[in-house]
Amino acid sequence: MSVYADSSFLVSSCIRDTHSAEVALRMGPRPSVWVTPLNRAEVAAAIQRYVFRGAISDAEAHLAWAGFEQDRKNGVWTAIDLPEELWESCIRLSHRFGAVLGVRTLDSLHVACALELRAKKFWTFDERQERLAQAVGLDTAP
Repeated sequence: MSVYADSSFLVSSCIRDTHSAEVALRMGPRPSVWVTPLNRAEVAAAIQRYVFRGAISDAEAHLAWAGFEQDRKNGVWTAIDLPEELWESCIRLSHRFGAVLGVRTLDSLHVACALELRAKKFWTFDERQERLAQAVGLDTAP
């Protein structure tokens, strides 16, 4: 099963939060979860926002990032490049759903990635992204 997971899912894998148990449950069967350069950039930024808010220390942030990268190197996450048609797909989604669902650019980028990569599942803890993914027919169930 191929899964596209956004950064909210990936961050909950390396920083303990309210969704970490759900991540562990979904990852139990060892699905193929793709990680793009966009995901990596967002995870890096999200970890640093935890430091900014005082939720974790610099040392904890370093360990969280190192753990995420080690999981990627160990095949927990499957590295994949951004699809070539990503930007045009993102624009189409924005035109079609922006005014209806209030989607942000990153919402449409992640959903466009999943569509262009032909993911079987789309995992997120972001309600706006989930609504957009469902609107275009992506399976968001665990």
